[in-house]
Amino acid sequence: MKLKTCLVGIIAGAAFATATVAERGSDGNVSIIYWQAPSILNPFLSGGTKDTESSSLVIEPLARYDEKGQIIPWLVDDIPTVGNGGIADDLTSITWNITPGLVWSDGTPFTSADVKFTYEYCTHPDSGCAQLTKFEGVSSVNTPDEFTVIVNFERPTPFPYGPFVGVESPIIQAAQFADCVGARAPECTEQNFGPIGTGPFVVDEFKPNDVITLSANPNYRDPAKPAFATLTFKGGGDATAAGRAVMETGEFDYAWNLQLAPDVIAQMQSGGKGTPLAGFGPLVERIMLNQTNPDPALDADTRATAKAEHPFLKDPAVYKAMSLAIDRPLLVEIGYGQAGRVTCNWIPAPEAVNSDTFSCDRQDIDGARALLDAAGIVDSDGDGVRERNGVPLKVLYQTSTNAVRQDFQALIKQWWSEIGIDAELRNVNASVFFGGDPGSPDTFQKFYADVQMYANTYSGTDPQSYLGNLLCDKAPRPATQWQGENISRWCDPAYDALHAELTRTADAAERADISRRLNDMAIEGGAMIPLVHRGRLSARANSLGGVILNVWDSELWNAADWYRIK
Repeated sequence: MKLKTCLVGIIAGAAFATATVAERGSDGNVSIIYWQAPSILNPFLSGGTKDTESSSLVIEPLARYDEKGQIIPWLVDDIPTVGNGGIADDLTSITWNITPGLVWSDGTPFTSADVKFTYEYCTHPDSGCAQLTKFEGVSSVNTPDEFTVIVNFERPTPFPYGPFVGVESPIIQAAQFADCVGARAPECTEQNFGPIGTGPFVVDEFKPNDVITLSANPNYRDPAKPAFATLTFKGGGDATAAGRAVMETGEFDYAWNLQLAPDVIAQMQSGGKGTPLAGFGPLVERIMLNQTNPDPALDADTRATAKAEHPFLKDPAVYKAMSLAIDRPLLVEIGYGQAGRVTCNWIPAPEAVNSDTFSCDRQDIDGARALLDAAGIVDSDGDGVRERNGVPLKVLYQTSTNAVRQDFQALIKQWWSEIGIDAELRNVNASVFFGGDPGSPDTFQKFYADVQMYANTYSGTDPQSYLGNLLCDKAPRPATQWQGENISRWCDPAYDALHAELTRTADAAERADISRRLNDMAIEGGAMIPLVHRGRLSARANSLGGVILNVWDSELWNAADWYRIK
């Protein structure tokens, strides 16, 4: 067996070890546990992190972001820029040059036709693509030859790295998905559960909301990788069990998103089998505020559109009072410790786009009550619940099942009760809540509640595409197979216009200023209530080498480089 030696550094969560790395498949099995179980392996049909990250082991983008948030080539030779001629001088197109010789896991050539097909697949009007904002402003994709992809934009686009960049915008094989375009997309179970890819692993079996078994891609572009012959991806359970399985029992090699109290993490680490990894990106735990009426007596179209506005959550007095009543420093203390920070912003990172407009590091129950009193929202019948225009301020408050989130729910329910708002608590299995099943009433996209709490993030350090999640036309609804990024269904034409300005702005300082202003419009306008800027906390087995925590892309971005420390 041919061996090679490599030194792995501990940068942003990497494991320090000088180790001998075996050739492809000689390190046996590696096991990963995500307590939010994947429900599909097609990120175009799900916005859930669990689905985009698990699929990243198989399907890949043209370029992605490294652990420092820098864009790097992946299936291409170089990153296009104006300087190297890859971006047109008038900023209306970007040209990607695919690395010659790449093949899919089935041995067929990877070509520009697959890239163009991916664009057509996601932008089909009936597809309900969950990643449509990645292609915002694209007018066409041309393929002059099998290695060249030209993305054309409707107008000058200073940041053209949305399409085909990062974990949310990978390439799918045209031959495999040819009959899965438009309304048929969610019906193609075989393709959605077992995509053919260019990544280091191939899917052997996928059991939704349970386990994925994978094996090394025999046609992976580096003949020495991956070191592991097989990969077991277990989903489900809870964060506590996942953390213990790596750091205490050694049953698994990698555990994702350990949303646990700091003392619990410390106790687990004392087990001696694993090490926690942490890093801060743009991940924010927040409460989304439904702009439409979730009354189950209404039909699905009405509940998903402005045909029936929410009876009180669009009132600034209400959502600002709800925010004032929350003790964010206490939430950070009990939920995250050093892995959390108080934030009033939707976009807290990178630092250049972190707005200083709002202050929310102090709970103000009296101020919240005064705000509601001044708006005439009072408890007229003495039952402890205020009314607005005769409608009691009663909310269904839902989130995914998780110990920290349930602690947050209980505290926030109590604080809201002190200002005359009654909250009914509901938690949903995370695999269902973050799943993309258009038939389920319990997904976060359908948002059949008044408020809901969760966190998500975006690839890279430029928030343009992520800020596009609040554009008016990105709301999930029946016509989009319940896919779409505007979960609150918040709509402000002025926000849309300012975002369009961002897409035309080249200067970095001006882009940061516009990004901050968009953030402020979303918070001031009541799209959400930010709570905690969360550090990403995961864990690796002490015997697992090559892991570099990446908070700007998929955590599994360099799984091809993982190996067993001997």
